[in-house]
Amino acid sequence: MRWSENLFRQKADTGIFPIQSWAHFKQQFQSQFFLVNVEADAINALEGSSYYQGNRMVDDYLDSFLILVSNARYTDPWTLVVKFCRGLKSNIQGQIATMPRGSTVRGHLESCLVSSEGLFY
Repeated sequence: MRWSENLFRQKADTGIFPIQSWAHFKQQFQSQFFLVNVEADAINALEGSSYYQGNRMVDDYLDSFLILVSNARYTDPWTLVVKFCRGLKSNIQGQIATMPRGSTVRGHLESCLVSSEGLFY
């Protein structure tokens, strides 16, 4: 039985809707539909290869990567850059790896991932 159907069945049986406040609804909703341990799930994803770019655009990959590292509470700049670059398509990895350290694109990538004013925070 679906969660919402169960709630309405309880109301029909008892005459009282089982959720009496927004806080109670939020708690019930999260327990039914959210991952049990978001941090552990994010860490597991980042330690594997399921987070890699694949066929996605770099912007989409970056968005999902930033959510994962936030959920995993990864903050080390070197780890962020290494994991992000590892997940990129190999041809893009090669282009970034051969850029000089001070290049605009490489610098922008690093600053987006590690800057307190950047996308990560």
